[in-house]
Amino acid sequence: MAELSPEVLDRLLSFQRTEITEYHVYSRLARRTRDEANRRVIERIAQEEREHYELWREYTGREVKPNRLRAFYYYLVTRLLGFTFGLKLMERGEESAQEHYQALSGVIPDMERIIAQENEHEQNLMAMLDEERLRYMGSIVLGLNDALVELTGALAGLTLALQNARLIALTGLITGIAAALSMAASEYLSTKSEETVKSPLKASVYTGAAYLITVVFLILPYLLLGNYFLSLAITLFVGILIIAFFNFYLAVAKDQAFGPRFLEMALLSLGVAGFSFLVGMLLRQVIGVDV
Repeated sequence: MAELSPEVLDRLLSFQRTEITEYHVYSRLARRTRDEANRRVIERIAQEEREHYELWREYTGREVKPNRLRAFYYYLVTRLLGFTFGLKLMERGEESAQEHYQALSGVIPDMERIIAQENEHEQNLMAMLDEERLRYMGSIVLGLNDALVELTGALAGLTLALQNARLIALTGLITGIAAALSMAASEYLSTKSEETVKSPLKASVYTGAAYLITVVFLILPYLLLGNYFLSLAITLFVGILIIAFFNFYLAVAKDQAFGPRFLEMALLSLGVAGFSFLVGMLLRQVIGVDV
């Protein structure tokens, strides 16, 4: 204790709190994990986090309470967004902590061993994760991407052609439901024709559900607001938010790059919407429809 500078002591206390917080998160997740093999691995990782906490306590001579808010946050994220996403999000935090560990490797004798254990955590997690929603991620991407591109384009065109928020919402909803059922049927037949362990029925449900949920979020502004141009602007903004959230989810859960995929999907959706808007304006003039 006497040899530790105030800066090093503060950093060790921060490490200590992080370790005991993650111990509680992993322990709680282990109790909720049904798969026996996964549960054993998480329990072992939790125990190692506890050992790290006790090691830092030997250096600091202090007891530290866990960050209850952070623990609840990670647990809630895992329950809502899936086992894989929650744990990999936690591991991202551990990667950041390892950089700080490296800075103290010449000061703390046990630092190299702790760094090695933290690296092993990530390897164990990557090896054990097998979540149904990730196996069917291709089906979810299909439904989500098609809904964003097709419906934003359709709503943009309908906004100029019909110029009535309720009528646009009704037409878009009918179009969206029909398209969702069509996409689900297509995904069922496509998966059934492939040599895969995926269930054709589950694949079709994931595709259809992703499409329908996206449809609801995109049409909601037209149901809540009377101004159809404002509704279109909000719909496009909601579409961008959905694209950003989904690509962040993929970036964490499947270790994919966020930027390129986000830009590709966003530009594609906005490009189709802009083109459809012009088509709607042109057809309104040519056909002479006045709703």
